[in-house]
Amino acid sequence: MVFAAIDIGSNAIRLLFCRVFLVDGKPHFNKEELIRMPIRLGEDVFTLGKITTEKADRLITALKGFSELIKAYGVISYRAVATSAMRDAINGADIISRAKNEANITVEIIDGKNEAALVFSNHIEEILNPKHAYLYIDVGGGSTELTLYFDSKVIAAKSFNIGTVRMLLDKVDKAEWDEMKSWLKRNTVGIHPLSAIGSGGNINKLFKMSGKKETKHLSYDKLKSLYDMLCSYTYQERIERLDLKPDRADVIVPAAKIFLSVMKNADIEKVFVPQVGLSDGIVHEMYERQLEKSK
Repeated sequence: MVFAAIDIGSNAIRLLFCRVFLVDGKPHFNKEELIRMPIRLGEDVFTLGKITTEKADRLITALKGFSELIKAYGVISYRAVATSAMRDAINGADIISRAKNEANITVEIIDGKNEAALVFSNHIEEILNPKHAYLYIDVGGGSTELTLYFDSKVIAAKSFNIGTVRMLLDKVDKAEWDEMKSWLKRNTVGIHPLSAIGSGGNINKLFKMSGKKETKHLSYDKLKSLYDMLCSYTYQERIERLDLKPDRADVIVPAAKIFLSVMKNADIEKVFVPQVGLSDGIVHEMYERQLEKSK
């Protein structure tokens, strides 16, 4: 079975094709293709409150292409969701209507709670120590989703309007930082040991830059050294010397800052990087719904 997931984020939009098959009775998720378009909707929304015609046209053009690819791939099911930028855009509903009429793609705007639930549906906790507590950190362009997992269940989850594109535009209120710090200290007090699970393109890239292969985690100190190294380069140098894409070379710095802030305030020493995200969570949920249908 092949599923398709579309994630319309504040920095980029993604189309994931994932094939699911059983291995020894357990589902195996094979990511066959991932297409990423750096449209950066948040650039408009977080400064103007709406998505401009130019970016809306680019989004619709990309979705038309996605629609054709989905048909060509012959997927069993697809789902398209939009997150922080589309949530905040005053013309979000109009653009979703265009997506349906012009690209034949049905897009759902999901809130932060649903976004966190989808990310967490990847079931990464199943391969970790059930006796430990984990804080799932998903850093996007417009928001950061935090999900605290302990004793085989979610005990707290919250979305904060702290994202990489918002930070680049200086559109994150100090009150939002204070609220996140208070939430972390309030919900993680007395929980030890506590580790993090990192999600999103930036933490995946940071992990790759670390050169680590034998483990799937980054320590706080290693992440801090990567952050300091990135800050020592100009934007252009990050592109030319570190081989980062232009739309990654700027957001990776605030992303590292968000992860460091969360880890520091929750007294977390290491973050696991399973290299999954919202698109993967969408596929997991679609697969589980398909199973229910076939019963």
